[in-house]
Amino acid sequence: MNFELQDLTGTFSVTDIVMAMSLAFLLSAFIGWVYRATHRNVSYSQSYVQTLVILGMLVSLIMLVVGSNIARAFALVGALSVVRFRNAIKETRDVGFIFLVMGVGMAVGTRFYSLAVVATVAICLVIFVMFRFSWFQLSVQRQVVKVQVPPEGNYTAAINDALIAHTTEFELVSMESIRGGALTELMYTVRLKKGSEPGDLIAALSQLTAGQRVTVLTGYDQTDL
Repeated sequence: MNFELQDLTGTFSVTDIVMAMSLAFLLSAFIGWVYRATHRNVSYSQSYVQTLVILGMLVSLIMLVVGSNIARAFALVGALSVVRFRNAIKETRDVGFIFLVMGVGMAVGTRFYSLAVVATVAICLVIFVMFRFSWFQLSVQRQVVKVQVPPEGNYTAAINDALIAHTTEFELVSMESIRGGALTELMYTVRLKKGSEPGDLIAALSQLTAGQRVTVLTGYDQTDL
């Protein structure tokens, strides 16, 4: 029996390895910087950005290992199929950045260096342009109003009157029983009238809720709920 170990690293040179890992790191770090610079919401995570860098380098490594070997590719799919990720992605654009670093890592790992650099610069430029000029932004700003009331009694009509006085439009989104049925929470989306402040609406609703909690979330389209 032949117990001699076989090292297949020679299928690519040390220069290829260093080039791929270095370029994957630089491009993934650049993408992470673009993500941080264009992030608007309150859910920014340093760990997520570091994961982007690691993911770009890891995908590049995987592509070096797989190469053009079909058997390795199927083995990799089988190995990764047992992995389960349970962290929820809070923003859709976060998924886009994950696919971006994966695509760049794949290009670098298969040694399409020029493609990786040009694609990274082009896509990041598009991201900056959309961020700078607020493409596809909805000009109408709405608020979310949460009102907690006792379950007994008809509070809906009085709340509607207060909303009519302080908003141009409103819509009841949900009605939920909370605290074991001790309270009912009503959630509305509203658009405040010009000159009307959130504090004015809170004061008006607080007089109708028997001292229960009233919350107004402004700019909820820019905030993670």
